[in-house]
Amino acid sequence: MSIEKSRPRPRRSSFESEEERAWVGFYQRVGRDPAIASEVLAQLESDPEMKRSHLALYLCCRESLRQHKARQARHKRIGQFIRGLCIGLFIQPLRNLQTMWRHGSDLAFECLPEAAKVPAAVQVRRLPRKSGFATARTAFERQVTLAPAATEDQASSADKAPRTAA
Repeated sequence: MSIEKSRPRPRRSSFESEEERAWVGFYQRVGRDPAIASEVLAQLESDPEMKRSHLALYLCCRESLRQHKARQARHKRIGQFIRGLCIGLFIQPLRNLQTMWRHGSDLAFECLPEAAKVPAAVQVRRLPRKSGFATARTAFERQVTLAPAATEDQASSADKAPRTAA
């Protein structure tokens, strides 16, 4: 045994020991949960005496909130990268295909060979100059004007004829 007497420890009440356990629990949970960290931080900032006595807890809360903010920023950057990657890999090629389909008819038309001069078009321009064509055309026009009158006469005579039941 030593000659020096060991100092007796002051006896704690159960209330103080429970309070100490609660503070230790805060130290453990503050690093995992930013919601608890923000609540504890608000409580510590409202009471300067408490902040002085639990300065390490205050600093842990600040660090936890800073890490949470950095984690959110990193998640946002990763999300933007993945969104851009998906757009580049899947959506943009589909948009390009749609544009190509829209302009594809124009492209196909331009790829067709040029139309050669059609001999019928040349013949149509030459016909009115011939004398036989002019007489044939006037005869055709007379037939067209007479034909509707004949069909009207036939229709009126068919209306006047008695109908019999079959």
